[in-house]
Amino acid sequence: MDFDAIFDVHRQVVDHIEHQLREPILAAARSLEDCLRAGGKILVCGNGGSACDAQHFAGELVNRFLLDSRPYAALALTVDAAVLTSCGNDYGFDQVYERQVRALGQEGDLLIAISTSGNSENVLRACHAAQEIGLKRIGLLGGSGGKIAGQVDLPITIACTSEVPRIQEGHLIILHALCEIVEESLEKE
Repeated sequence: MDFDAIFDVHRQVVDHIEHQLREPILAAARSLEDCLRAGGKILVCGNGGSACDAQHFAGELVNRFLLDSRPYAALALTVDAAVLTSCGNDYGFDQVYERQVRALGQEGDLLIAISTSGNSENVLRACHAAQEIGLKRIGLLGGSGGKIAGQVDLPITIACTSEVPRIQEGHLIILHALCEIVEESLEKE
């Protein structure tokens, strides 16, 4: 792919987010606000670059985004090496997020499941566990949304490309938009 083509696809993704995903993003922001207002917490998971996005998002909520805001309860399920490796060793990598959702999630919390393919088995299993416990589930997905699209309450799917880097860039734009909307809304209260 040539240099210009990279940015052509990036612009397509941004346009897709702005024009096709506006309503699901605003609905996700409302769900996050409702969860946090009610004293719930946000759990976030993903693999590879999506794991980094999960950590980034949780860090923005716990610390601050643009405003000098209060901390919001958010936890990336990607960060505890002892939990990840012990669950992976004893039960298999497919259960590393599911077990954490069962241990840490409570009814009224919210899970953000990030998967560029929509088919990550460990993220899918986290969604199943979250449903059983009573967590609202938001999916940040790519392509067709995969299996996870049918297992979340609100799929936000970048369907305009199959290029993983461009999907990840789109997810980061969405996560930053959610941070800004939620922070501004909650800090007005």
